[in-house]
Parts: sequence; structure tokens; C-alpha cells
Amino acid sequence: MADYATEAREQHPLRRYSNIAVAFHWVTVALVLFQIWLGLSFADMAQGPERGELFAWHKTIGSIILLTVLARLTYRLQNPPPPYPPELPQWERIAGTWNHRLFYLLLIVMPIGGYLAVSGQSKGSTTELLGGLRIPVLPGISKQMGEFAGGVHELAAFLLIGLIALHVAAALKHQFVDRNRASGRMPPFKDPVDEPVVIGQGQEARSKAG
Repeated sequence: MADYATEAREQHPLRRYSNIAVAFHWVTVALVLFQIWLGLSFADMAQGPERGELFAWHKTIGSIILLTVLARLTYRLQNPPPPYPPELPQWERIAGTWNHRLFYLLLIVMPIGGYLAVSGQSKGSTTELLGGLRIPVLPGISKQMGEFAGGVHELAAFLLIGLIALHVAAALKHQFVDRNRASGRMPPFKDPVDEPVVIGQGQEARSKAG
């Protein structure tokens, strides 16, 4: 069975992601980069008020990322992305598609793993986020299970950083080296042939592409 997400169609003009999808993308980028900075900042800090504050930020941003990614995934499932232009080789279409899928997987698994880790280490029934907001920890999570979840969370973070580096390198390569039209699917990147682009998110636009 063919994977529609990797399909390519001739497009004049080029189809790009919708404004909603573009907003989801760049908001997620900003949140994830900030979260990575937070995680690296407090990881080796001694226990104390400063570390506690950064950790509260980390938990809060993690919760926001999870909600944002679930909303983004829901939108994407209901509004398929625009097809690739045929100028992009099939192996790159497959790699790009699975890169995105791994992003979704990691950005869902990581907050859940962090939540499990916090639940296993918490001495109370709640954990504090920013603004004094408290959320309940998961009951029945042992310290050992929390430590395992924390290890998975950390490993996934480094895998995520690697995927980000690969994604950025591919985007820059498509735009400035290959001058491939695929780069124009996500603003602010431009279609190298300087043709107008149209929103191509959704099943109807997909069926009309070409």
C-alpha cells in the first residue's frame, strides 16, 4: 500500500503548508529550542532555589509542548500535508517523512517520560509548575520506574537534538545548495523558481495538485 505522505506531484504553482500548520511548526520550534536550553541548563546544577525554578519552567514548557503537539497532530491527520514536488528524490521524501514522524513520536514520548520520572521522585501527590499551578503526579510509580523513565527521557532528548540537526541541514541544503522546490513548502523558505505558491494543506488541495 502506497504511503500518501511520500507521494510527489507536478505542481504549478507549488503547494505549501497552511498558515495554521506553519504557525504550529514555528511555535513548536521555539518551544523545543527553549526546552533544550532549559534541560541543559539545570541538568548539572546543585539542588537549590535556582535549580528548582528552572525545573518548574522545564515541567511547564514540557506540558505546553505535549498539548501543542497533540493539537498539531490532530490538525495534520485531518488536513494532509501538501505533496512533494517530483524534483525531490524518493529517498529524500521517505527520509523527510519519517523524520517528521519521529519528531511527533519523541515530542509525545518525552513529556510522558518526564511526567513518569517526576511522579517516581515526588514525595507528595502533586508537582508544581509555573505560577504556583500544581498538577497531580501519577500514583503507583516506583522510584526505580521513575529513574528508568528519566533515562529514556534523557536519551530521547539527545535523539531529538540529532533529528533537529538533520532536519535543519536538509532544509538548508534544499534551499541553498540543491535549490529544490520542496523547500518552498514551509515559509519563510521560498520556491527557488520564484513562482507564486498557494496553500496546499488538506485533502481537497491534494487531490487538485498537479
